[in-house]
Amino acid sequence: MGVVVEPGVPPEIAGMLRANAPLLARVRSGWVPPVSPPAPRRRSPSSVALLAATPVVLALMAVLLESPAAPAGFVLLGAFMLVVLVKTSTLGEAPVIERPYERTVYEQARLHDGRYLLPDDFDEEARAVLLRAQRAIGGVLRSHVNAEGLLDGARNAVMLPEQEWEIARLLAKLAALRADHRELLDRGVAPEVAAVIEPLERALATSEAAVVARVEALERYAGHVADAERAYHAREQIEELRARLPRYEELLAESGADGLSVPELERLAEDADQLERVLRRSVSSAHEAFRYLEG
Repeated sequence: MGVVVEPGVPPEIAGMLRANAPLLARVRSGWVPPVSPPAPRRRSPSSVALLAATPVVLALMAVLLESPAAPAGFVLLGAFMLVVLVKTSTLGEAPVIERPYERTVYEQARLHDGRYLLPDDFDEEARAVLLRAQRAIGGVLRSHVNAEGLLDGARNAVMLPEQEWEIARLLAKLAALRADHRELLDRGVAPEVAAVIEPLERALATSEAAVVARVEALERYAGHVADAERAYHAREQIEELRARLPRYEELLAESGADGLSVPELERLAEDADQLERVLRRSVSSAHEAFRYLEG
């Protein structure tokens, strides 16, 4: 299992968080990436050449202005001033500094703190329950019957990630409380405290059972979807065979053996109709299970 992200986080940020579990763990432990210093400005070779040529150009212009070629001096002066103006307009442009990727991840992790959960947030029991939920959700969302619109794909796309987040959030809380509870027991419990421990343990067990019940409801829904998926693929295969049926009938007719095998071939139509009914029942059961999840 990886990072679980709250559905409300923007998709591009959620993808970044899911892809950087080790880095998020370091941020959680207090690590801060260094801030990159601004890059020093360097004079370009053209700027150096322009500064070196300035005295020469000024001297040449002075000579030209005092001679009969004064108009050429004015042209040279104008051209030189244009070059100077263009160059000085670019000197104030600061270089573009790309922020290191680690710094970006760090800032997003801090900004969305509390909206993602890491593998370390779950103990072994919680991790096993969460994986069951994720398998069920993945099976539904990746199914062809969902993609083809036989289920309510839009509601699945919204509600199932919300279910995953809520289950993960509760399991992380359970894992933290279990760890605290075990630490307390390991230190030894005074007789006066023992009477309080039992109700707390019952509260933990009851809460865990409620979360597992949610996961089981997801698994039932995924089971109905899996039944519909099998019927969907079987129906596709039957329809493909039915499309080929005329070629088989033609071959049998030409070979004189059509009277022997036509009944078996005609059974394809009955199988297709039966699979259609199975598919409709499976989809209907999936819808019923989905309504149970909402309740």
